[in-house]
Amino acid sequence: MEPTTGAPVDAVPRRVPVRQQGRRQRDHGPDGNPRDDDGGAFWAPIEQVHWDGTPVRKEAAPARLRGFRLALRRAPSRTPLPPDPLPGLAALVVLSLVAAFFAWVSAGPFWLAVGHARTGTVVIDDCSGGGLTLRCRGIFTAEDGRFIAHGVRVTGVPVEESTAGTALQARMTGPDSGTAYADVGVARHLRWLPGLLVVLACTGGIVRWTGSARLPGRRHRRWAVAAAIAGPTLITVGFLAAAW
Repeated sequence: MEPTTGAPVDAVPRRVPVRQQGRRQRDHGPDGNPRDDDGGAFWAPIEQVHWDGTPVRKEAAPARLRGFRLALRRAPSRTPLPPDPLPGLAALVVLSLVAAFFAWVSAGPFWLAVGHARTGTVVIDDCSGGGLTLRCRGIFTAEDGRFIAHGVRVTGVPVEESTAGTALQARMTGPDSGTAYADVGVARHLRWLPGLLVVLACTGGIVRWTGSARLPGRRHRRWAVAAAIAGPTLITVGFLAAAW
């Protein structure tokens, strides 16, 4: 028995004719020479044809196998390099210091805006500068008489009332605050809202420039982003607690 086709050995020819089409193939053989007197047939090896003379064709790969090969072809040749830690560390330090400064200057005005304050009267001792650079000092006396603060810094003083001896209504968060606020209306909110917005912007900058959102792995990214947000948040909470 012939192992390839299963037919008897003496019944299997070693070559079978495969008729070729086309003008050139009618006039010449497959090697470019004029055709012989074999009727224009080209005898292909038995391994290249079926038992009935039809050519053997390659079977198409399964769709799943083709998709696997395509995925391998599209896979990156190498893993991306991790971000450089030096720029991220520098951005972390700088943005943390900026966030700490604005959290510090916004803590007291925030408590005053939400109603945590001691109202009283401040008497201006002296003022220097003018306009936005006006700096005043005075003596604050609480309405209930619980404390008197000497030499406190007074903010929100109108220019026309900056003379020594002028008494103004003001508020302080406590006897250890060191700052009396004479602001009224919307101005008292402008002392804390921009500062906390800057703290929020610094938080986003830390997440962006430290590469916390670009780390491989969802779990690592979550922990890194949480740590980047927790830093400015804890700084702000600390200053708010100290200004209480």
